[in-house]
Amino acid sequence: MANAGDITTATAHLGDAPTQEAFTTVKKYITLFGAVSAIVLGTVAVMAFTGHEATSFMWIRGAILLAVTPLIYRMTVRASEGSYKAFDRVRTLSTILPVAIIGVDLIPGLCPAWYAVLQGLSALALIAVAFITRGSALRAAFPEKK
Repeated sequence: MANAGDITTATAHLGDAPTQEAFTTVKKYITLFGAVSAIVLGTVAVMAFTGHEATSFMWIRGAILLAVTPLIYRMTVRASEGSYKAFDRVRTLSTILPVAIIGVDLIPGLCPAWYAVLQGLSALALIAVAFITRGSALRAAFPEKK
Protein backbone atom coordinates (compact mmCIF):
# COMPACT_ATOMS: atom_id res chain seq x y z
CA MET A 1 0.00 0.00 0.00
CA ALA A 2 3.01 2.31 -0.04
CA ASN A 3 2.23 3.08 -3.65
CA ALA A 4 -1.24 4.31 -2.70
CA GLY A 5 0.36 6.94 -0.44
CA ASP A 6 2.63 8.07 -3.24
CA ILE A 7 -0.32 8.45 -5.59
CA THR A 8 -2.31 10.42 -3.00
CA THR A 9 0.62 12.74 -2.35
CA ALA A 10 1.14 13.31 -6.07
CA THR A 11 -2.58 13.85 -6.61
CA ALA A 12 -2.65 16.40 -3.80
CA HIS A 13 0.05 18.46 -5.53
CA LEU A 14 -1.53 18.24 -8.98
CA GLY A 15 -4.25 20.72 -7.99
CA ASP A 16 -1.78 23.28 -6.68
CA ALA A 17 -1.60 26.55 -8.58
CA PRO A 18 2.18 26.38 -9.18
CA THR A 19 1.84 22.85 -10.58
CA GLN A 20 -0.96 23.76 -12.96
CA GLU A 21 0.85 26.97 -13.99
CA ALA A 22 3.92 24.88 -14.81
CA PHE A 23 1.83 22.52 -16.93
CA THR A 24 0.19 25.49 -18.69
CA THR A 25 3.64 26.88 -19.48
CA VAL A 26 4.83 23.48 -20.73
CA LYS A 27 1.81 23.28 -23.04
CA LYS A 28 2.60 26.76 -24.40
CA TYR A 29 6.20 25.76 -25.15
CA ILE A 30 5.08 22.56 -26.84
CA THR A 31 2.65 24.61 -28.94
CA LEU A 32 5.54 26.93 -29.83
CA PHE A 33 7.61 23.90 -30.84
CA GLY A 34 4.76 22.81 -33.12
CA ALA A 35 4.33 26.29 -34.59
CA VAL A 36 8.03 26.54 -35.44
CA SER A 37 7.91 23.02 -36.88
CA ALA A 38 4.97 24.07 -39.08
CA ILE A 39 6.92 27.14 -40.21
CA VAL A 40 9.88 24.92 -41.07
CA LEU A 41 7.73 22.55 -43.13
CA GLY A 42 5.97 25.46 -44.80
CA THR A 43 9.29 27.06 -45.67
CA VAL A 44 10.51 23.79 -47.15
CA ALA A 45 7.35 23.65 -49.28
CA VAL A 46 7.85 27.22 -50.50
CA MET A 47 11.50 26.54 -51.26
CA ALA A 48 10.59 23.42 -53.25
CA PHE A 49 7.80 25.25 -55.09
CA THR A 50 10.15 28.08 -56.09
CA GLY A 51 12.84 25.71 -57.34
CA HIS A 52 15.25 25.99 -54.42
CA GLU A 53 16.90 23.16 -52.54
CA ALA A 54 14.47 20.98 -50.57
CA THR A 55 15.93 17.55 -49.83
CA SER A 56 14.05 14.46 -48.71
CA PHE A 57 15.76 14.82 -45.35
CA MET A 58 14.27 18.28 -44.89
CA TRP A 59 10.77 17.11 -45.82
CA ILE A 60 10.81 13.97 -43.68
CA ARG A 61 12.37 15.54 -40.61
CA GLY A 62 10.09 18.56 -40.81
CA ALA A 63 7.04 16.33 -41.09
CA ILE A 64 8.11 14.04 -38.25
CA LEU A 65 8.81 16.88 -35.84
CA LEU A 66 5.46 18.47 -36.66
CA ALA A 67 3.71 15.10 -36.28
CA VAL A 68 5.13 14.42 -32.80
CA THR A 69 3.90 17.74 -31.44
CA PRO A 70 0.30 16.64 -30.79
CA LEU A 71 1.59 13.43 -29.24
CA ILE A 72 3.83 15.30 -26.79
CA TYR A 73 1.01 17.75 -26.08
CA ARG A 74 -1.39 14.90 -25.31
CA MET A 75 1.19 13.32 -22.99
CA THR A 76 1.44 16.66 -21.18
CA VAL A 77 -2.33 16.78 -20.75
CA ARG A 78 -2.30 13.26 -19.34
CA ALA A 79 0.58 14.18 -17.03
CA SER A 80 -1.36 17.21 -15.77
CA GLU A 81 -4.17 14.80 -14.93
CA GLY A 82 -1.82 12.66 -12.83
CA SER A 83 -0.13 10.16 -15.15
CA TYR A 84 3.45 9.64 -13.99
CA LYS A 85 4.22 7.58 -17.09
CA ALA A 86 3.14 10.45 -19.38
CA PHE A 87 5.09 12.94 -17.26
CA ASP A 88 8.23 10.83 -17.47
CA ARG A 89 7.87 10.53 -21.25
CA VAL A 90 7.49 14.30 -21.67
CA ARG A 91 10.50 14.88 -19.44
CA THR A 92 12.57 12.35 -21.38
CA LEU A 93 11.53 13.55 -24.85
CA SER A 94 12.14 17.18 -23.95
CA THR A 95 15.70 16.23 -23.02
CA ILE A 96 16.54 13.91 -25.90
CA LEU A 97 14.87 15.69 -28.84
CA PRO A 98 16.80 18.99 -28.57
CA VAL A 99 20.11 17.12 -28.38
CA ALA A 100 19.15 15.05 -31.44
CA ILE A 101 17.86 18.06 -33.39
CA ILE A 102 20.92 20.20 -32.74
CA GLY A 103 23.34 17.29 -33.09
CA VAL A 104 22.04 16.35 -36.52
CA ASP A 105 22.01 19.99 -37.62
CA LEU A 106 25.72 20.20 -36.84
CA ILE A 107 26.57 17.54 -39.43
CA PRO A 108 28.25 19.54 -42.20
CA GLY A 109 26.39 19.68 -45.52
CA LEU A 110 23.28 17.86 -44.31
CA CYS A 111 20.98 20.86 -44.36
CA PRO A 112 21.16 24.57 -45.22
CA ALA A 113 21.91 27.09 -42.47
CA TRP A 114 18.39 28.57 -42.48
CA TYR A 115 16.94 25.10 -41.85
CA ALA A 116 19.36 24.44 -38.99
CA VAL A 117 18.54 27.80 -37.41
CA LEU A 118 14.78 27.22 -37.56
CA GLN A 119 15.15 23.70 -36.17
CA GLY A 120 17.39 25.10 -33.43
CA LEU A 121 14.66 27.57 -32.49
CA SER A 122 12.18 24.73 -32.14
CA ALA A 123 14.70 22.90 -29.96
CA LEU A 124 14.88 25.92 -27.63
CA ALA A 125 11.19 25.50 -26.84
CA LEU A 126 11.80 21.88 -25.86
CA ILE A 127 14.81 22.86 -23.75
CA ALA A 128 12.48 25.14 -21.79
CA VAL A 129 10.11 22.19 -21.31
CA ALA A 130 13.02 20.09 -20.03
CA PHE A 131 13.85 22.71 -17.40
CA ILE A 132 10.24 23.18 -16.30
CA THR A 133 9.61 19.46 -15.98
CA ARG A 134 12.58 19.26 -13.64
CA GLY A 135 11.46 22.28 -11.60
CA SER A 136 10.25 22.20 -8.01
CA ALA A 137 6.52 22.47 -8.82
CA LEU A 138 6.46 19.36 -10.96
CA ARG A 139 8.93 17.47 -8.82
CA ALA A 140 6.51 17.93 -5.90
CA ALA A 141 3.64 16.58 -8.01
CA PHE A 142 5.65 13.59 -9.18
CA PRO A 143 8.09 12.41 -6.52
CA GLU A 144 10.89 10.23 -7.86
CA LYS A 145 10.01 6.56 -8.00
CA LYS A 146 12.46 4.26 -6.29
